[in-house]
Amino acid sequence: MSTLRIGYGTNGLTDLRLPEALRLLADLGYDGVGLTLDHMHLDPLAPDLAARTAEVAKLLGELNLSVTVETGARYVLDPRAKHGPSLLDPDPERRALRTGLLVTAVRVAAELGAHAVHCFSGVLPSGQDEGAAWDRLLGALTPVLDAAGAAGVPLAIEPEPGHLVGNLAGFHRLRALLGDPAPLGLTLDIGHCQCLEPRPPAECVTEAAPWLKHVQIEDMRRGVHEHLPFGDGEIDFPPVLAALAATGYQGLTVVELPRHSHAGPDQATRSLPFLREAARRAAEGDAGAGTAEATGATGVAQAAEGGIPA
Repeated sequence: MSTLRIGYGTNGLTDLRLPEALRLLADLGYDGVGLTLDHMHLDPLAPDLAARTAEVAKLLGELNLSVTVETGARYVLDPRAKHGPSLLDPDPERRALRTGLLVTAVRVAAELGAHAVHCFSGVLPSGQDEGAAWDRLLGALTPVLDAAGAAGVPLAIEPEPGHLVGNLAGFHRLRALLGDPAPLGLTLDIGHCQCLEPRPPAECVTEAAPWLKHVQIEDMRRGVHEHLPFGDGEIDFPPVLAALAATGYQGLTVVELPRHSHAGPDQATRSLPFLREAARRAAEGDAGAGTAEATGATGVAQAAEGGIPA
């Protein structure tokens, strides 16, 4: 499992200053970090972004940490609307704010030497036509994909439960509508696979392999979109990590626990040995990890429509 490179998301370390969070992860032995651009961590809207980015790049180099840039900050653009405005916003000026943030994220990622920029589509606005929303999404993403292509940094779309692009089928629809552009890749969240994909997470990894640019990982239960610490959900991790190794994926696999930031240092300390042990068992061909099996599709609609959002 030498290809497994584990990171931890800064959206699960929001009570720490960014330099402190990075030093913690390096001290614990992580290979990298999923850096969410937010008001407390490399604020993308504050002055002197280029200078601050250069400082972070220097520290990452000193700590030998790889990085992906994530854009799932809850209120960085709108203090009243979670993840707002989205790429689907009916107001073109508000939609442009999200596009602008993503273009900025691409520039930051290039300066940091990140291997991908993560983003998601957003939730279909209430009362809005789905076809029109797809058109808005394509238009809003085009400048971002142009920037990503010019910078040489893939844009990795994450299927998010309840969003317009909510599963792997939605990603493939988006890819086809865009004409399969080279800069477009996939962020695969392993918990989301457990939550609502029709196939087990290990099979999702195999299916996603040709487009895989970023991986997020946590535990989860079938039909409930709630990011859980490892061991609190139903995922059998050794087969997942074996499948991931088989793809040849070279990027980071980032622990995604945004609702556990109050205990971030403790969760970061616990998560790394759990994943290393699961990787060891995968390498030895041990398919079972003692976790519960998925309970079928009964909760999938709940997860997509009313589950707890990340």
